[in-house]
Amino acid sequence: MTANSPGPTLADPIAAKEHARSLGSTLVESMPILPPRADDLPEGVSQDDLIWEETIAAGGYAIRRINRGGRLRLIDLKGDACASLQIFNAEMPTERLNIADTVKVQWNGYFGVGEGKARLFLSDMGRVLMSILEDTAGTHDGFCGASNEELSGAKYGKGEKKGRYFLNTRDRFLLGVGKHGLGRKDVHPCVNLFKGAVIEEDGSITPQIGPFEPGRQVILRAEMDLMLVIANCPHVMDPREEWTVTPLRATAWRGPITPEDDPVRNHTPEAYRAYLNVEDYYRR
Repeated sequence: MTANSPGPTLADPIAAKEHARSLGSTLVESMPILPPRADDLPEGVSQDDLIWEETIAAGGYAIRRINRGGRLRLIDLKGDACASLQIFNAEMPTERLNIADTVKVQWNGYFGVGEGKARLFLSDMGRVLMSILEDTAGTHDGFCGASNEELSGAKYGKGEKKGRYFLNTRDRFLLGVGKHGLGRKDVHPCVNLFKGAVIEEDGSITPQIGPFEPGRQVILRAEMDLMLVIANCPHVMDPREEWTVTPLRATAWRGPITPEDDPVRNHTPEAYRAYLNVEDYYRR
């Protein structure tokens, strides 16, 4: 087909079918890989353990179930992704990430693995939903929440002005939860990974937006059977005038549940109690 030749006549069902099938092996920058495969898995992780491999587009979202013990690795491929995360108990989605309790119980609103960082994401039932095992980013945010259509439209312009570039986190969440029969009331305050926020002494917020070095990553462990929604849209406090975000890579694999001697489980009295609550839930 030349540049000036007409494309397939898609009104014809036969032509439409042939055209669709011709695209079956097409690869693009952002897409799920089926079956999942990756050549950079951590030592000791087999390809047979993989359950998910996907690059989430700028402005995109993904929704997945990950069972207890599973690991989720998120990579900021180009240094400007924002992984906004909603976490639900897959068995009982009325139990979900509670940012207020997460901060209160751990006496800390800054997430990571270094000294003085909070490593757990908790539900309002006092149970650990996910824990942070590895973190090379160091810039995460549990304070600011999600961007929405009103704020994004006011900042970046509506559709006729700037096309698709007022895509926002809350709308991505709504699309994700809707696929599991949930709705607007189920979209809860999120945690934003790879973009940070610092609360100053006077109460003002200093965003840590970057862009940063490409390739920063976070590895999370599922402490319960979970449903996750991940949106990749600009942080709500991004000061840049242009809508800017880059692709996010997600890889998940099966793993063992947290043992009793796990250092994250036993790091603080509060963490220990939250893990006991999880173990009591699965003792039924």
